[in-house]
Amino acid sequence: MTEAKKQIRVAFVGNPNCGKTTLFNAVTGSRLKVANWPGVTVEKKEGYAEYEDCSLTIVDTPGIYSLTCYTIEEKVTRQCVMDDAVDVIVNVVDASSLERNLYLTLQLLELGKPVILALNMMDIVEERGMEIDLHRLPEMLGGIPVVPVSAARRTGLGILLHAVVHHFEEGATGNVLTYGEEIEHKIARLEVMMQARFPNHACIRWHAIKLLEQDEDVMNDHPMSVMDIVEKSYEKEIIRQKYAYLETVVAEVLFHKEKKAAFTDRIDSVLTHPVWGVPIFLLIMCFVFFMTFMVGDFLKGGFESALGFLSGEATRGLVFAGCAPWLISLIVDGIIAGVGGILTFIPNIVILFLALAILEDSGYMSRVAYVMDTMMGRAGLSGKAFLPMVLGFGCSVPAIMATRALETERDRRKTMLITPFMSCSARLPVYVLFSDMFFPKYPHLAAFSMYAIGMAVAILVALAMRGWEKGRAGSGDCLLIELPEYKRPNGRTIGIYVWTKLKDYLEKAGTTIFIASIIIWFVLNFGIHGMVENPADSFGAVLGRGLLPVLAPAGLDMWQIAVALISGISAKEVVVSSFAVLFGVVNANSEAGMAAIMNHIHMQNPDFGPVNAYALMVFCLLYVPCAATIGTVKKESGSWKFTVQMVLFQLFLAWLGAVLVYQAGSLLFPTG
Repeated sequence: MTEAKKQIRVAFVGNPNCGKTTLFNAVTGSRLKVANWPGVTVEKKEGYAEYEDCSLTIVDTPGIYSLTCYTIEEKVTRQCVMDDAVDVIVNVVDASSLERNLYLTLQLLELGKPVILALNMMDIVEERGMEIDLHRLPEMLGGIPVVPVSAARRTGLGILLHAVVHHFEEGATGNVLTYGEEIEHKIARLEVMMQARFPNHACIRWHAIKLLEQDEDVMNDHPMSVMDIVEKSYEKEIIRQKYAYLETVVAEVLFHKEKKAAFTDRIDSVLTHPVWGVPIFLLIMCFVFFMTFMVGDFLKGGFESALGFLSGEATRGLVFAGCAPWLISLIVDGIIAGVGGILTFIPNIVILFLALAILEDSGYMSRVAYVMDTMMGRAGLSGKAFLPMVLGFGCSVPAIMATRALETERDRRKTMLITPFMSCSARLPVYVLFSDMFFPKYPHLAAFSMYAIGMAVAILVALAMRGWEKGRAGSGDCLLIELPEYKRPNGRTIGIYVWTKLKDYLEKAGTTIFIASIIIWFVLNFGIHGMVENPADSFGAVLGRGLLPVLAPAGLDMWQIAVALISGISAKEVVVSSFAVLFGVVNANSEAGMAAIMNHIHMQNPDFGPVNAYALMVFCLLYVPCAATIGTVKKESGSWKFTVQMVLFQLFLAWLGAVLVYQAGSLLFPTG
């Protein structure tokens, strides 16, 4: 009979940007989101690994700087490491920034659990000509195992797992740092009280120290009368002594620090400049969209040919099989036209994701949040609010979840309200289609302007809310964000990021868009008297015409547009697939498909031109996010009232923005 494997539960803990999630991926083979700024991992994630006769359950926790709780991230991590089920803590440390990272290490050692120091990014240390004394460092940290690893190069992983297993069996080391006679005497008295009141409690010393610091959560969870011992908060004194000890540690173990390259500082003097920082970011994003169109449009020919071939062969096969005309229309005009048309945007989507992944992994996106901090503060928001907004360029769902990093409920809700104005990747097919159709000479500028308008609207809305709150807005929080050293983007990390995003896009095409395309086909092919030959007699036409009086001031007085916008609530890509189904176009993204859509539009409204198209793009930018995002807002806010108010506000704002664009554009560029 096979002996059961020993079960060990391990928590990966570390500062933001220390490479913790990348190391987690390397050890477990998981595919989690990896980004080069704080606030991405907002919940613990689990993975599994095997070593010798042990089965390891590994928990990836949010990045934190200390075990003092100020944000949801810190609370999640502290709750995890305090859990009795966690057997071993792997403290992942950026070896190139020992001074900053080791403060958390000292706190973890006070928990009384086995701690292993994983010195990550040792390759960067070597590149900078720095050296770390790997013999003296563990001595000064109480004899804990110190394992040099490189998550990016996947080196040192076996040694790390070996250390986990063997240190689990040996148990925790003794105290590393003492705080002087007075504080140590108080800690000893508090430990006696803790053991008497909570005899089975773990981490006695850590809790005693937190009681001395008058930590609110610890005092609430462990109510005791300690006024005769803790007559004041000793937090500042304890922090001072920790940093004093860290200075000694770094001085003894880190060599040739003066050789550290000033490359990052030289670049940051330009990219984070208080005047030029924002314009440079906008220029970089403009170049990203230029590449998205130029390279993406060059590659999409193969997808167009494949889709045309599939549509033709499907039609011939269905006719040969004797299928009913309605079934042929459903499959070819509904499913293939709706889903297939979306797939032709894959080259554009991949180029955009690739560019964003490079910007993230190089360390630049952290700078974007930094340079926007002043502007966010003037808008009455915490500087941290821009982090979810940056995430919104990829997908609004994780962006809304990332608002957990904000410290107040008011800041979280304000950020939830404005984050959907960041153009997520799902809107890109809409921008690509209408930019190519109506702005063929400068499509990348037309598309990029949507991203710029979204950011501007978000800030203006925040400013308006600040004025409405009459001085109650603005938490006054400064942005504490890690600005990592610039580094060469890691190909594997970028590959994981792009593939994860592309997989999500394909899954959406195979589920949400697939179902939406079928529903749209039925709505356009059936009416009161059954199946109709003319879509103008369908249920969809009736619904669309009912909305025309509302959309007419925005220049969107076509029932097909109304139907497409309604369908876009399920997923923004569905707006494009709806146009394909509405006008019977197999591939809306091809030159022939765009020409056919243009022809249908001008048959309905001969005056529909670039101004109308731009108003439509603005409406798609500002109106309600997809159903998944709305559900996430409800979950994160815990309020249906707030969620409904947000949806109604964004609908009104989209209508108002489109009306202003159309009316002003019609005056400046009159038709005829």
